[in-house]
Amino acid sequence: MTAQRSYRYYEFVMAAFVTILICSNLIGPAKIAQLELPLVGAVSFGAGVLFFPISYVFGDVLTEVYGYARARRVIWAGFAGLAFAALMAAIVVALPPAPFWRHQEAYEIAFGTTWRIAAASMIAYFCGEFANSFVLAKMKIATAGRWLWTRTIGSTIVGEAVDSTLFYPLAFYGTGILPNDKLPAVMLAQFVGKVAVEVVFTPLTYKIVGFLKRAEQEDYYDRGTDFNPFVLKD
Repeated sequence: MTAQRSYRYYEFVMAAFVTILICSNLIGPAKIAQLELPLVGAVSFGAGVLFFPISYVFGDVLTEVYGYARARRVIWAGFAGLAFAALMAAIVVALPPAPFWRHQEAYEIAFGTTWRIAAASMIAYFCGEFANSFVLAKMKIATAGRWLWTRTIGSTIVGEAVDSTLFYPLAFYGTGILPNDKLPAVMLAQFVGKVAVEVVFTPLTYKIVGFLKRAEQEDYYDRGTDFNPFVLKD
């Protein structure tokens, strides 16, 4: 692997990935949205579902074009960004408000979260993203680089399944925020919604991957790659 090779767009893809990831955890969770869907009726969901699947699209692009090792560095960058954002949000929320400032309660609703939920989010993200990247890298070798859609969707199914299975029990089981018997239904709804976003974004993923492969003159296959998630070298 050419560890010292530089790329024109790698840093931009990394920045986009981390930005979307942090937005999904800071902007999305504070709002529960509801839409009326044909044949289904009213569907309620956390607004973060709009953001988080896009990070899997970028994760797919990173692994497909640059390989697992470089995607691994981006996943760690996202993890560090999440941890820093959660820490700073907790500090800012905890700061005593000025007597004339009347929005502390609204601020706590928007940006306050328990450490259990924050920790669950980071654990689920870490495991889900690495599962996604690993499966895509292995499927690329197995398919000899053909049928991109099978590995982008297939890896997302695995990654999102890991993410949803870990996050909801770790964050909410036994807390009373969500009844324990409702957790499976919520997990399933979030999983289906996130995978559906990946499917919808498949044509865009093809365009981005094609552009980057041409621009970077790279189409990496992870033969001989060390898949240890705790190794940061290329």
